[in-house]
Amino acid sequence: MRRSDFRYDLPPELIAQRPPPERGGARLLTLEGARGEPCDRMFADLPRLLRKNDLLVFNNTRVMRARLFGRKATGGQVEILIERLLEPDEALAHVRASKSPQPGSSIELTGGACLMVVLREGDLFRLRARDATFAEIMSREGHLPLPPYIQRPDDVADEARYQTLYASREGAVAAPTAGLHFDAAMLQKLSELGIGRAEVTLHVGAGTFQPVRVDDLDRHEMHAEWLEVDETLCERVELARQLGGRIVAVGTTSVRSLETAAASGHLKPYRGDSRLFIRPGYRFRVVDALLTNFHLPESTLLMLVAAFAGYEPMMNAYRHAVTERYRFFSYGDAMFLTQRSLD
Repeated sequence: MRRSDFRYDLPPELIAQRPPPERGGARLLTLEGARGEPCDRMFADLPRLLRKNDLLVFNNTRVMRARLFGRKATGGQVEILIERLLEPDEALAHVRASKSPQPGSSIELTGGACLMVVLREGDLFRLRARDATFAEIMSREGHLPLPPYIQRPDDVADEARYQTLYASREGAVAAPTAGLHFDAAMLQKLSELGIGRAEVTLHVGAGTFQPVRVDDLDRHEMHAEWLEVDETLCERVELARQLGGRIVAVGTTSVRSLETAAASGHLKPYRGDSRLFIRPGYRFRVVDALLTNFHLPESTLLMLVAAFAGYEPMMNAYRHAVTERYRFFSYGDAMFLTQRSLD
């Protein structure tokens, strides 16, 4: 398959610029029957789609206040997006400026902190902070890095709504957005119904928004993201299987975490980077069902959900969602999918 196979037309006004008034207020599109026909529901219907002993797997990453603004010594404006912390005072970052900064130059941030450009590593820059750690700098003057398709600055409301309720391990530059729909009442209700809950960590990188630049998917180089699947998670998955439950990934990041940890054919603890590229033809080893938001045209995430639920049903579902005026992307509506045979 080629990149162009995953193109669909999306009116700009369907891209959600703000979250719904309340968590859990989104619509939910499901695929029903042998042919995967789209069915319109609400997120509040999720408990009806789950079964006792199912195991929901959440990504507990927390979004850093990773967007910083400043000026080069020459006066030019700079926008920085921290991609990954290497040391307390060192980070890899995307740096946007009219002219790329040179190694050895400095950047003064709007709040007064000073960063040194150490070297360039491909599309990223290694930066070193002076007189403070990056955690301190981001806490003091960082902004939440809303996705590029949200055409407004971050505000106070985003501090809460662009984080999941269970976010605990800081390190992401984008939220695992399927989890944004869960409020405390929904989590409690699922627990009362005997539906299990477990967590992985995948620190979402800015590469999740980068387009696939080649039409031949065999030539696409997947971006790396750091993840951890621990022994406790592996034990919870095994127990759910023994009890007849399904493994339900909350978001594509949970899918990538679980499938990376099972690359050998058996789920086991894993800690490190993943460049797993899931597309039609992939054989899933762990995940039985998936809750996910809608994804960008021609993106690796759309390719992942097409691999999971079937290419034709998925592309038909996206056309249906456009016709029915669903809200798209990070602050938008959701889908609930079950795994289908390869097509």
